[in-house]
This record gives sequence, C-alpha cells and structure tokens, in this order.
Amino acid sequence: MAELLDKMSYISLEPPKMYRDRLIEIVDFAYLRLREKINGGRICIENEASLQLQLASILKSTGELYECSKNELFSIELEKPVLLSDGCFEKSGTTKAKIDVWVSFENLETKTKNSCAIELKFFKYVNHREPNNRYDVFSDIQNLEAYGSFADLGFLIVATDHHHYVNQDSYSDETADFDFRHGKSYEAGTVLTYKTSRPYGDPITLSNSYSFAWDECTNGVHFLKLPVLPHQGFNTYPTIGAA
Repeated sequence: MAELLDKMSYISLEPPKMYRDRLIEIVDFAYLRLREKINGGRICIENEASLQLQLASILKSTGELYECSKNELFSIELEKPVLLSDGCFEKSGTTKAKIDVWVSFENLETKTKNSCAIELKFFKYVNHREPNNRYDVFSDIQNLEAYGSFADLGFLIVATDHHHYVNQDSYSDETADFDFRHGKSYEAGTVLTYKTSRPYGDPITLSNSYSFAWDECTNGVHFLKLPVLPHQGFNTYPTIGAA
C-alpha cells in the first residue's frame, strides 16, 4: 500500500504537492480509525449512509487538525454534484454524477488547492445482492477514473461483513470477470463482461491497473481501500497497483 500511495504523490514529472500529500495522510488516518471503531464496537453502521456519515465525521475532525495557518482551509462535501463538460459518465449514461465524499485542502491566499474524491460501498450479508454488487464496485472505479475535472486523487472504500467478496473460492463463469477478492488484480484495458442472458450492465473497461488487498477482520467487517488516479485529460499517470 505504501508503494501505491507513493505513486499517487505525483502526476507526470511535477514535484509532490504539499496539499495532495496531506489529503492522502488524512484519508489514510480516517480509514484506519473508521475500521478500528467499527470492529471495536465503538460505532455501529447499518447501511451505506451511516458508513458515509461516520467516515465524514472522522475526515472533518482530522482534516481540520492539518490546517496550519490562517490561510489554510480543509473542506468536505457529501453527495457532491458534478457535471462533465465533455462526454458522459458510463455509470449513469449522463453528464451528471454525485461523489459520495469530496474533500479538499487549499490556501486562500495563494489559491493552491488539491481535492480528493471518495466512493463508498457497504455490503451486508443479510442483504446479499449478488453478483450485481461486484459489478457496482467496478462501476464506481470507472467513475473515479473520470473525476479528473473535480479531483486530483481518489479512493474507493468497500466494507462488508460477507466473506463472499473477500475470499470466496470462486465465482460463476458468467460473472467471474468482476473479481476484487483479496490478492486479485485487474490489468488496464481488460474488458469486463456480464455474461448472463440478461446482463445487469454494459461491459466495463478501466484505464489503470489495480491490485486488491483487503484488511480482513475475523467475525467483523472487512475493508478494502483502493487508490484511484482520476484522468486529467489524457492519462499521463503511472499505472496504479501494477506489479
């Protein structure tokens, strides 16, 4: 994971930007505390909305601690509406989307600013919705890659109390393309296809490579945090998660 975050600290040949680095630290810290509090029984989440609220609360308090001068401002928005000026989001088929959690760090004097988009998924065993949930995860990654006009970096966070997504032995041939189990990987440009007679969605192709590493918890909630680099025009980034 440290190697992945190092790769996220630059775009092309630009030197690391201070506020981008701070955002990565803030998200890292908030993610760790969220996992600990949920699996320690300190907080309880029943759905994706409560997961979003709890993460946002930790992000806000943590982000404000990183404000070191009167000109620095950490901001957070939930369900931030965004609009593409060119093209459309594959997930919605429209120019519109909503980012689950959007955070930014800026200097009000110099106008220096970096931002981060976070998409969340929470799958409960009692609400088993397979294999559509797996498709939706890759659809969210696709959206994150398209957020280059609104964010400098992104993260997908998946939480579940169901081992099916983490270490299931295998999936059916019809839906096996959509696989983010622990230790699995995705190669940039690979077409993922729902091969059932009535597909849940269109094929998905991602531009970056990814490796999936879960933070597992026996008899608790498993978590996955995946860094995603949004496109800013043409993709000039190093591939992320590649071996």
